Amino acid sequence: MNIAIIFAGGSGVRMGAGIPKQFLEINGKPILIHTLQLFQYHDQIDKIYVSVLSDYIPYVRELVDEYHLKKVADIISGGETAQDSIYNALKRAEMENPQDSIVLLHDGVRPFVSYEVISNNIESVQKYGNGITCTPCFETIMISKNGEKVDSVPYRKETFAAQAPQSFYLKDIIAAHDKVRASANGYENMVDACTIIRNQGIEAHMVMGNRGNIKVTTPEDVYMFRALLQYKENEQAFGLGLTNRIETRMNQITRHRK
Repeated sequence: MNIAIIFAGGSGVRMGAGIPKQFLEINGKPILIHTLQLFQYHDQIDKIYVSVLSDYIPYVRELVDEYHLKKVADIISGGETAQDSIYNALKRAEMENPQDSIVLLHDGVRPFVSYEVISNNIESVQKYGNGITCTPCFETIMISKNGEKVDSVPYRKETFAAQAPQSFYLKDIIAAHDKVRASANGYENMVDACTIIRNQGIEAHMVMGNRGNIKVTTPEDVYMFRALLQYKENEQAFGLGLTNRIETRMNQITRHRK
């Protein structure tokens, strides 16, 4: 069983749009729907659980029906933090799925992850027990403890940016969360699942992501996502047009030879 856990409980403060960013409409549909459709149409994904702000659960149910997202098994109320929201969805999935199910944790505002990256995450869990999507950093990363002076500069070739999905066996990631929740500091400084498992000494295995797999957080990200969608549409149209031109030319050659 391969399960997508989509967490979309953010309030969208940094976007400044007046509504949570996952519900902003881009090309006629909410960002969250763009994301959900990636997993709905992936043939290796069996179920989807969505975690959202409790006030928006009825609205998301309507969206799921409107867009015929048949793989969505449930919509769960989010928690105080992103990790709380993920945990709520994981515990809901645990109630009705095998412990050795593979879960892909994905941000509801990352609407451009590739089909191949999703497949590679599943394969990584099967081989290594987990899969952490990332991309090489093209810019130099600087470490600063106070935000005023540079403390160190790691080699760029050794730096990578974490993305999503981050994928695990269901029983393993719930066990890792339970340890964090039982600790004195809880989720403090636990920014993602990779941070959680590395703090427990568990090896994290990298899956190379696609460069367009952005997290839509600011107005600039919205413009970038629109541009990516336009590029994809143009690329598909060009590919179809090129195929048609080749087929037409081949037919002309065949007729000429006759």
